[in-house]
Amino acid sequence: MLAVVLAVASAIGFGASDYAAGLATRVTNVYQVALTAQVASLILTGLITPWVSPFHLTQSGAWWGAVAGVAGDVGAVTLYLGFRHAAFSVASTLSAVGSAALSVVAGLAFGERPKVLALAGIALALPAIAGVSASQGEQPEPGAADADGDGGADADGDGGAGDAVAGAGRAYTGRHVAGVNYGLAAGAAFALYFVGLNRAGAASGLWPVVIGQAAATVVLLVVARVLGQLGLPGQGSLGLSLVTAAGGTAGAVLFFIGSHHGLLAVTAVIVSLYPAMTILLARAALGERLSRTRVAGLMLAAASVALIAVAGA
Repeated sequence: MLAVVLAVASAIGFGASDYAAGLATRVTNVYQVALTAQVASLILTGLITPWVSPFHLTQSGAWWGAVAGVAGDVGAVTLYLGFRHAAFSVASTLSAVGSAALSVVAGLAFGERPKVLALAGIALALPAIAGVSASQGEQPEPGAADADGDGGADADGDGGAGDAVAGAGRAYTGRHVAGVNYGLAAGAAFALYFVGLNRAGAASGLWPVVIGQAAATVVLLVVARVLGQLGLPGQGSLGLSLVTAAGGTAGAVLFFIGSHHGLLAVTAVIVSLYPAMTILLARAALGERLSRTRVAGLMLAAASVALIAVAGA
């Protein structure tokens, strides 16, 4: 039961993180948002970990932590790029379903054998993820953000949070195929992220998460430097980047702990329900409609978590 609770909390953290990142990257530079969030995450985990985990880092924990961190970084940037080309639902659906399915396959390959009820919950989770993230035929409006990742300027030039939120409702290009491709790539990267954190083991405490954050920060610094994109995002996007960091850090820590109290095939699937949180936030803040398909998806998600919880995962 603890693993289920932690996985649900992790999904909430990741969902909030992706929502904030989606708002920020639609109106400013993708790499600046990702790098700012990554540095803030590294600082947060670096401050938290020494208080809860004595320093004892195994070689395996370090390597798997680094692999997970870089994979998570690749997945996040890829997903943010997907958000620039399509509605939140397009890339997030494919990334969530892909990461869940591949994580289940990995868990089974590692010898995990979920109980029958847990398998039923997993089976319900996949259509639930698709349902809560189903596209409702949104169309981009004139003035959509550019697609090259450099971020469009806001109307009054102050980079305020109001500009970020207002612009995010319209700033995507409508290139559906690009959104699909980015979503698929992000899903594969997130699956490797989940597997990496799980395989890092619990012997090193939270230190593999710190190692992963550090490795991801180095990679992003190099990429941003090569692309000439070093720098802070605008004032409004800076705040959203910090929210992204807080949600992502909470999600990572909670998943890491949860995956060592339960099965990877179970916890990764529950965490992959994060689009539900993203969609609910979009409904509350941006007024996006909850279609019957999305409502059905939310109901399936609740049933999925209930079945897995009853199974005692």
